[in-house]
Amino acid sequence: MPNAAPRSLILGSTSAYRRSLLERLRIPFRVAAPDVDESPMADEAPQQLAVRLALAKARAVARQFPDSVVIGSDQVADLHGQPMGKPGNFARAQAQLQRMSGHTVLFHTAVAVVCEVDGFVQQALVPVHVRFRTLSEAEIRFYLEAETPYDCAGSAKSEGLGIALLERIDNNDPSALVGLPLIETARMLRAAGIPILGSA
Repeated sequence: MPNAAPRSLILGSTSAYRRSLLERLRIPFRVAAPDVDESPMADEAPQQLAVRLALAKARAVARQFPDSVVIGSDQVADLHGQPMGKPGNFARAQAQLQRMSGHTVLFHTAVAVVCEVDGFVQQALVPVHVRFRTLSEAEIRFYLEAETPYDCAGSAKSEGLGIALLERIDNNDPSALVGLPLIETARMLRAAGIPILGSA
């Protein structure tokens, strides 16, 4: 849906990780904080939670800036069907890593792109399967004290020291695990009329 002049782009997130990822596309954007309750609904599956919140974040910001193209994203770690969010502190992060040790965790990373004035809405869910090593208590403590990943879903900061926690990563987009699947994001931005690589 190309426009005569590209609409402004807004990242509906305060995440430094998502901002850094979006900067890779070398397109101008600004950041706005979405006012969204991130609490899961009763019996809501982890992947449903991720998709719902990504779209809610995009729409919340798009309501304030209806002429802009807005990106919303969310990530939920899924251990055997149980969602694992941002731990927030050492104790919860330690408990998360103890539970994930030796297991495969599915990280659901959702992205939505919305432009209210054009009626444009697209969303995608990019799964990432992550196999954790069997971790000792000493390794968990060392990692948490060194990385303090309390704002990362499942305490796994894979772009930093967290990569040493892992045995294997299986997915179609390496940026998805960090928090914003750039392949899908770029596809949707092109569809919304945002030029990438010099053309829409």
